Amino acid sequence: MCPAALGLAAQAPTEASMSPQRIVRVSLEHPTSAVCVAGVETLVDIYGSVPEGTEMFEVYGTPGVDVYISPSMERGRERADTRRWHFDNGLEIIVVMNSPSNDLNDSHVQISYHSSHEPLPLAYAVLYLTCVDIALDCDLNCEGRQDRSYVDKRQWVWGPGGYGAVLLVNCDRDDVTCYDQDNCDRHVNCLQDLEDMSVMVLRTQGPAALFDDHKLILHTSSYDAKWARVFHACGPEDSCEAYRHVLGQNKVSYEVPRFHGDEERFFVEGLSFPDARFTGLVSFHVTLLDDSNEDFSESPIFTDTVVFRVAPWIMTPSTLPPLEVYVCRVRNNTCFVDAVAELARKAGCKLTVCPQKENRNDRWIQDEMELGYVQAPHKTFPVVFDSPRNGELQDFPYKRILGPDFGYVTREPQDSSVSGLDSFGNLEVSPPVVADGKEYPLGRILIGGNLPGSSGRRVTQVVRDFLYAQRVQPPVELFVDWLAVGHVDEFLSFVPAPDGKGFRMLLASPSACFKLFQEKQKWGHGRALLFKGVVGDKPVHTVSINQVLSNVDLISYNKFVQSCIDWNREVLKRELGLTERDIVDIPQLFKTERKKAVAFFPDLVNMLVLGKYLGIPKPFGPIINGQCCLEEKVRSLLEPLGLHCTFIDDFTPYHMLHGEVHCGTNVRRQPFSFKWWNMVP
Repeated sequence: MCPAALGLAAQAPTEASMSPQRIVRVSLEHPTSAVCVAGVETLVDIYGSVPEGTEMFEVYGTPGVDVYISPSMERGRERADTRRWHFDNGLEIIVVMNSPSNDLNDSHVQISYHSSHEPLPLAYAVLYLTCVDIALDCDLNCEGRQDRSYVDKRQWVWGPGGYGAVLLVNCDRDDVTCYDQDNCDRHVNCLQDLEDMSVMVLRTQGPAALFDDHKLILHTSSYDAKWARVFHACGPEDSCEAYRHVLGQNKVSYEVPRFHGDEERFFVEGLSFPDARFTGLVSFHVTLLDDSNEDFSESPIFTDTVVFRVAPWIMTPSTLPPLEVYVCRVRNNTCFVDAVAELARKAGCKLTVCPQKENRNDRWIQDEMELGYVQAPHKTFPVVFDSPRNGELQDFPYKRILGPDFGYVTREPQDSSVSGLDSFGNLEVSPPVVADGKEYPLGRILIGGNLPGSSGRRVTQVVRDFLYAQRVQPPVELFVDWLAVGHVDEFLSFVPAPDGKGFRMLLASPSACFKLFQEKQKWGHGRALLFKGVVGDKPVHTVSINQVLSNVDLISYNKFVQSCIDWNREVLKRELGLTERDIVDIPQLFKTERKKAVAFFPDLVNMLVLGKYLGIPKPFGPIINGQCCLEEKVRSLLEPLGLHCTFIDDFTPYHMLHGEVHCGTNVRRQPFSFKWWNMVP
């Protein structure tokens, strides 16, 4: 099968992508033979054996052999067969063949040496040539990029005008009879596994007899061997046994046997995502070795190189269409699960319920994992990022989600540095934005930590290293250490919008809540009660608007909370390129527990976003004219955007445990239509 049929960019060898120019020395005593590679320059040294009295020389090549003279760097090069050349040690003779030979030594270059005192040449030297075409090919022109026929394969260039091959981390489990991920062993356990790998083709054309005393070696560095594994198709490709592990981990070189003649197919899988010790780039090389002289060691003639970039793990913002909703069934949340199921039905997405025997009453499925994806030109599949929190749900991502075309990744610190901030309610991503002239077409990751220079809690180093190393969604660190739980989803979320930037950022706002309550008090509703109608295991004391507005400590503390949110507001406006028109203030109050903030009533921004359908914590706010004034206010802010608000009672099973609807659910979403390789980090 030709490379084009494989979807590969068959790159003709070019000087830029090949090894340095090879030097061949000719002799007067006996003819010299050499191997050259199609399209690659060979320098011919004629100065080592020159007849006495030589003043000039002529150079001619047989058909198919182009010979050039380079008098100097300034003058460039000229075709050699145009005239006789004065003998000068500064001259370079360059030979190029563009087509492979049919037989050994079937082309040659002849050099004749001349003197002005002799009518005939003083001597002749002949260089016999055998040309072989060798190329290591892969898919360099990804979707959305310009079709470039000749590129430097040793480079990987970002952007729509860039080029370079993409490698997926083969982190799913296509063979359901296996326990481990596909890239954890050195075997192809099922043919579906090959679909997650990138194809690399070695093409060779030239006389078969050349390889009686020449070798082709596929190789990589010991460093790159840590990050990728290569399989060689050594037999019928419909059999798993045909795929031999030839490079990766402890294997850094492989002599390529000539099984199939002109073309050998290799399958490459990624072993690890980019991280602090790994940039994501992996190089493979093929080298032609001359083994024809028994008295000398093998000598390299030519090397071709290709570079892969391992595809990053990509997060999906809440503004992308939902595909699947996850929720845990625990002892006291049957009504909550039913409400989430109904919302998923309206949004037209799948519902997966983790049963109590698997979650062991750990309901915080948002904290346990983050659902993203990986993408190459030939394949896209979701990947779950398992948090290091390791609660009772710790086995769920690996045992229940990892499977065919569903990958898995985790990062665990070596020490005991995990805190509440390492739960993935503290890991969000914005929609696509432009900030300070810089485009972020896949949005920016948002994680919470402490204030710069302070000694508070931060996300553990291994998780931060992983997120920063992906490069395509540069993280923004926000201030969350003022919160008891310490998650960014406690004070912000994103919803889709039909205008502007295509979304709105929702921020919890004590100021907006006090303003709303003051308006209601002004209109004579100060005795309206919060928490009326809450049903739970423990009684909840109601509190009136008047009591809230007369609680000096509550007001003072919420001024502090508002200052913390305002600090984040300015960071988000600057780092995401937002204006006030892009932000919606959602009324919310907080109270203090052990000098940290928790929601006073169910946290309205901690919502489940399924397209235009929103699952919002039911706030149990003051009932005025038969309506909860908090619900009414939220509807007035969001429904003009075409959104449908459903208020879900999470008070007892979630709010009383310092969590809400978003904390208790998780969503797998459609990938971005934008291809990550077209951006410029």
